[in-house]
Amino acid sequence: MTMSVKSSLILAASLLALSACQPAVQSKASPEVKTQKQTQATPLQPTAPLRIEPGKKAKNVILFIGDGMGVSTITAARIFDGQSKGMSGEDNKLSFERFPEIAMVRTYNLDAQVPDSAGTASAINTGKRTQIGKINVQPDSLYAGCAKSTATPPPLFADIVEQSGGAVGVVSTARLTHATPAAVYGHAKSRGWERDSKLGRDGTEHGCLDFARQLVAYDKGDGLDVALGGGRANFLPKDKDGKRKDGMDLTQAWREKGAEHVYVADEAGFKSLKPEQGLKVLGLFSPSHMSYAVDRDSAQQPSLTEMTEFAIRNLQAQTKGKDQGYYLMVEAGRIDHAHHATNAYRALSDTQELSRAVAAADALTSDEDTLILVTADHSHVFTMAGYPKIGNPIMGLVHPPSDDESGHGPSLDSDGLPYTTLGYQNGPNVRGKTPLSEEQVEDKDYRQQAAVRRPSETHGGEDVILFAKGPGSRNVHGVIDQYQIFDIMREALGLNEKKK
Repeated sequence: MTMSVKSSLILAASLLALSACQPAVQSKASPEVKTQKQTQATPLQPTAPLRIEPGKKAKNVILFIGDGMGVSTITAARIFDGQSKGMSGEDNKLSFERFPEIAMVRTYNLDAQVPDSAGTASAINTGKRTQIGKINVQPDSLYAGCAKSTATPPPLFADIVEQSGGAVGVVSTARLTHATPAAVYGHAKSRGWERDSKLGRDGTEHGCLDFARQLVAYDKGDGLDVALGGGRANFLPKDKDGKRKDGMDLTQAWREKGAEHVYVADEAGFKSLKPEQGLKVLGLFSPSHMSYAVDRDSAQQPSLTEMTEFAIRNLQAQTKGKDQGYYLMVEAGRIDHAHHATNAYRALSDTQELSRAVAAADALTSDEDTLILVTADHSHVFTMAGYPKIGNPIMGLVHPPSDDESGHGPSLDSDGLPYTTLGYQNGPNVRGKTPLSEEQVEDKDYRQQAAVRRPSETHGGEDVILFAKGPGSRNVHGVIDQYQIFDIMREALGLNEKKK
């Protein structure tokens, strides 16, 4: 699909935001670091001890992560979704808001009050906090899993499921080598190690593998069973329109793992697959991140909902008749990217698509054997304010509850200018002196105003919400630490004995 100039700017801002989130890869080898303050990965007293539910255990766990989907995003997306359907937005509910169990989740990293996706996804997948920018390694063993390190990385939830005879799937609208999906299967000192050319001397000298190679080489149980998302360029050499310098074609390496391993690169290939066959599928539908929901070319890329439905049916086929089921992580990765670009329209429409994917998963599974969790890895500095009247367009200018206060026009700030309900505490688009129009602010390419100028908007540090239903969901309550999501999933499957 041809992108508009404004869309191109949004994409550029998103990419800048991603690089800003990533600590720089060191240019030379550094020793594994151990500090007194950072080696304690989890507090001695969890915020809310698990309320163990006796009896029925789950067979499957589906974890949805809305990357950057903080509370304000959920509230605004609820209204956006309702208004887009001609309903009262305030009375609307997203699919997962109907789940019976909820908890507040604390998200900080070991060394960062406001976290990044690498540290937060690591906590969820290992049950241990780590540092910002690190994936599934601890401060005293940063090169764990690399060929020249004797350190052992913490076991992943995927490892536990695979070693118990289950299956594992990863779905994301971001690159499959990006922080959140990579945390399902990989380990690295830097989240930036997505392909060989990104390892730098540091990673190379320690014999580390980039995430694309780690995904294909993942060897717990029978390896990853389904992986769908973006990031094709990280798996292909330059002579095949990729970005790998080592000449490896990892899509071919995937196919060579066995006759049941298949690779698809577009919607046509995806539609040709039959999920009931239970094949091991790698689908890479874009060179980098997949398109935002509103920009997606349905002839080229499947939607998040379509990928979720396929993954569930595929994993159901692979685990049919087995005692152990599957673990599926589904990420709406581009909510985060739109927020970094201060483009609320795309952040909310991608949240709307996540809601559809959750509804589809709920319809395809049973509360008797499947625990469904929906959460965010972190929030954003996204605000909803200004006393707009009920039913005010969520993307629009603020109109007060009583039109008498403004002469039937929008509310005005101290400079006599109208302003929007939605905004950001920081970002690239600082408020100017030109009056805003309704048409301008409700356009999908409009980038909301910010108070503090930055190249890209930042994450927020407040708690996020965890929604749950199914066996084990009663452990979701109160205020918990993010690493406890790992414990909730493990307890639900009855795999406590597997934790090391």
